[in-house]
Amino acid sequence: MNIHLHANATTTPKTRQYIQASHQSVTQLADELGVSEDTIRRWKRRDGVADGSHTPHRLQTTLTPTQKAVVVELRKTLLLPLDDRLVV
Repeated sequence: MNIHLHANATTTPKTRQYIQASHQSVTQLADELGVSEDTIRRWKRRDGVADGSHTPHRLQTTLTPTQKAVVVELRKTLLLPLDDRLVV
């Protein structure tokens, strides 16, 4: 089985299932597994054991006024095609 974990993950899906099924206190589980109490609380709240998506919920799709001014100035001074401007 090929498991893809987040780079900073401190638990595996098997450990997460154990956490969710356990009736021990948060402190006892944290000591037993060598993870923080916040990690235990987080996995107890969740329904599944898979890592969530790390894509931002709100992607930046518009330019700020400052970014827009920089782009306009680059267009005026460099006179580059669009593909080349994207690199800049």
